[in-house]
Amino acid sequence: MAAKHALGWIGMGRMGYPMAERVLKAGNAVAIWNRTRAKAEPLSKLGGRVVDSPAELAGSDIVFVMVSTGKDLEQVCFGPGGVAAGGKGKAPKVIVDCSSISIEESAATRARLTDIGTAFLACPVSGNGKVVKAGKLSAVASGPKSAYDVAKPYIEAFAPRGVSYVGEGERSRICKIAHNVMLGVVIQNLAEITVLAEKAGVPRHAFLEFMNNGVMGSTFTRYKSNAFVNLDWTTTFTPELLRKDLDLGLEAGTNLGVAMPVTAAAREQLQQHFGAASLQPDPEAYLQKDFAATIETIALLSGLKLKPENVPMPTGLED
Repeated sequence: MAAKHALGWIGMGRMGYPMAERVLKAGNAVAIWNRTRAKAEPLSKLGGRVVDSPAELAGSDIVFVMVSTGKDLEQVCFGPGGVAAGGKGKAPKVIVDCSSISIEESAATRARLTDIGTAFLACPVSGNGKVVKAGKLSAVASGPKSAYDVAKPYIEAFAPRGVSYVGEGERSRICKIAHNVMLGVVIQNLAEITVLAEKAGVPRHAFLEFMNNGVMGSTFTRYKSNAFVNLDWTTTFTPELLRKDLDLGLEAGTNLGVAMPVTAAAREQLQQHFGAASLQPDPEAYLQKDFAATIETIALLSGLKLKPENVPMPTGLED
């Protein structure tokens, strides 16, 4: 699909880079900014035009943003040299934010952009960098329907599994928060039952093969099985980011009057992982490893020392 609109992209992290790469490979010309320019430079080989400031994207029709926090979003939009810092007539027509931020931060950004005539789509995604590359990412969007209709074809370039439009405002944010709450709860329970099976003498690979072949198996359990079996903590999502999302979920539950006892328990167990990290030679580096490493904390609390089983496990992304 050749672009009918001038596209911009901000953010070349673990997610942003492969997402922008897919938009380029779909035949679109994209202008790109990243705080560390060198991380964006390889995309110039695919036709990406790397710029020196977000402000250089202000003339775009649509700018996609994938950054780490709400403060980062505020900075790239409204800070010095921001893409929308120039005000009316000096900002993109549509900004599509794919970051995982709070509902309040998203609403504040929407209000400021609306004031200068820029439509704002909140469009968080489900997956990680490897999922993006495998073409199995999905997305959820909320905001003005007219802006969604314009941006949808480009969203589908990096989210070919589909994008769900859920209405106006910040509804997609609550969907993403709920999604990541489930992520935290499922990884916690999967770790517990895997350690339970191993303490009873069942190899982790055999137990997870059984689970994945049954009705309780899922894309997620298949994807994390190799990590659990072979103790591969290559980072897809950090414990710190998961803790942030569990906190956002609990905050939303408080605000909306929803009981979330399972989420609260998962959050407290995750906190134990932060404490257990102090036993590692380099605690800070350990906490930058993948959140699946929480199984080691469960094992520690259960009197079990995990060892790699060296059994290749399909991730479900090979299809």
